[in-house]
Amino acid sequence: MAKQIVFEDQARKSLKAGVDALANAVKTTLGPKGRNVALDKKWGSPTVTHDGVTVAKEIELEDPFENMGAQLLKEAATKTNDVAGDGTTTATVLAQAIVTEGLKNVTAGANPMLLKRGIEAGRDAIVAAIREMATPVSGKSGISQVASISAADKMIGDLIAEVMDKVGKDGVITVEESKGLEFETEYVEGMQIDRGYLSPYFVTNSERMEAEVDSPYILITDKKISSAQDIVPVLEKLVQIGKRELVIVAEDVDGEALATLVLNKLRGMVNVLAIKAPGFGDRRKAMLRDIAILTGGQVITEELGRKLESVML
Repeated sequence: MAKQIVFEDQARKSLKAGVDALANAVKTTLGPKGRNVALDKKWGSPTVTHDGVTVAKEIELEDPFENMGAQLLKEAATKTNDVAGDGTTTATVLAQAIVTEGLKNVTAGANPMLLKRGIEAGRDAIVAAIREMATPVSGKSGISQVASISAADKMIGDLIAEVMDKVGKDGVITVEESKGLEFETEYVEGMQIDRGYLSPYFVTNSERMEAEVDSPYILITDKKISSAQDIVPVLEKLVQIGKRELVIVAEDVDGEALATLVLNKLRGMVNVLAIKAPGFGDRRKAMLRDIAILTGGQVITEELGRKLESVML
């Protein structure tokens, strides 16, 4: 396919038209009084949002050169969202202003590189001034105000502030869509790791595809368990004492070992759950130690001369 090429003023005008098209749609969402934007979908009902980056991601222009300008501005909004998590509309408005004034100066004969250096110098001065003016968000009231603006709902803002105050800065907050009309909060004590079950056969709640094990014995090891001989002695000891709940956190569980666990699970002998250890290298070892401390157990590691055969219940 033949390439279309444009130069000079025509190229700048096309890029600016794309920048303006995207920015004019996004900037209506700016600030606490920002208006909503309705986005048409190919299927389902339209999406109504006042999130700048969501609006930007939906915009595709028919003219390829104008679309190029829109994509450049979209990249600025997306990058801001990735780094800061907010401020995408502000970044879009600033980028549009920089493009508008920059093109005016370039058209008038200004050196683009000198213009770039001037913009960067101004950016550094503005960032320094904003840092001095900035007030850290602290306390339940401050969090509620920020969350209320972001959610455009005071009730949601107060709820978020309450949850964050309860779980602390290191706590994990998960938001799920409700089937009812009321907001519900559920607090779960413990630790969350970025790993799931190694086999769907471990699932206990098929509707939510979750594996739930109450008051289990927990086997923590930095070893890869592949042989059935490594795991059978542990299962036998569980059956002997009449305990059927077991959670295994290991470097990996596969082969005969995984098949043995699944078979015992399906037969109802043991309610078992195998999880791959989180992290990598030294970080994995540290996280396994954290899990052991939280659960009151010990990490089975050959570095300390401990093997699976030596496990005591």
